[in-house]
Amino acid sequence: MKKLINAPEAVLSESLDGFARAHADLVTLGEERKFVARRQLTPGKVALISGGGSGHEPLHAGFVGYGMLDAACPGQVFTSPTPDQMAAAVEAVEQGAGALFIVKNYEGDVMNFEMAAEIAGREVARVLTDDDVAVEASTWSTGRRGVAGTLVVEKIVGAAAEQGRPLADLVALGEAVNRATRSMGVALTSCTVPAAGKPTFVIGEDEMEMGVGIHGEPGRRRVALARADMIAEEMLEAVLADLPAARGAPCLLLVNGFGGTPLMELYLMVEAASRVLDKHGVKVARHLTGNYVTSLDMAGCSLTVTALTDEMIGLWDAPVHTAALRWGR
Repeated sequence: MKKLINAPEAVLSESLDGFARAHADLVTLGEERKFVARRQLTPGKVALISGGGSGHEPLHAGFVGYGMLDAACPGQVFTSPTPDQMAAAVEAVEQGAGALFIVKNYEGDVMNFEMAAEIAGREVARVLTDDDVAVEASTWSTGRRGVAGTLVVEKIVGAAAEQGRPLADLVALGEAVNRATRSMGVALTSCTVPAAGKPTFVIGEDEMEMGVGIHGEPGRRRVALARADMIAEEMLEAVLADLPAARGAPCLLLVNGFGGTPLMELYLMVEAASRVLDKHGVKVARHLTGNYVTSLDMAGCSLTVTALTDEMIGLWDAPVHTAALRWGR
């Protein structure tokens, strides 16, 4: 294992310290590193809080700031944060209008965020993301996994929260965005958890894992490595089969890298995916391309399609200023 670390057990704490130092204009680090919080809170605004296991950076801490999250709770690598972390985040950023948890559908995350809502002592609601079409259940989830579509929910709901919308409206909007969003991923290599010191799974040089999860969980099947056009076609066929609304609406195409794929290849996948969508009569109105919901050093990518309403387009375009997303401000 070759990684830029001092000790496996210190990776998360030292990374969080560095993140807070590099983005001190945007965020603060909570006591005992329980959460990353937005430095400038807006009084009277619903607080948006998310979190999950580390190793998916910039998700979620990289999306703390104006127009997105008010706080993010980082767990250990691929491990859910604890309820006390989430409750502490609520205490730090809730401004009298309640808090909304945006939770990826993994059993540990769901259970711990539910416990946090019970002990927080504030009005707390939840939006659950489950955009992955690859499998109906997996190693760590009951039902579909929440993957890169979580970013789309956080951005659109975050923009609505900045407008001062009430908690119930944000819940309804988040659920609508989640219903309109589908994703699927492919892995060309495994990832290596620092504490393990070896790849999470073994995959041949001429193989790929179709439908992989963001923790390296198995997907639909292990297949021979294929051309980018064929990969995009298989993934988007699955996405569009589960999202018929995409054929009649302007869409967002998110090509998301898993951490080990260069931008040259991600933009190549944008072109490959666009040709498939064109063939199906899907109009791509907005693009986002880059490493946003990663799996440490895994090579591969996911494709996410969101069927957008006019309201969603306006909220997607609204200003955002975070460590990982910045536009319009």
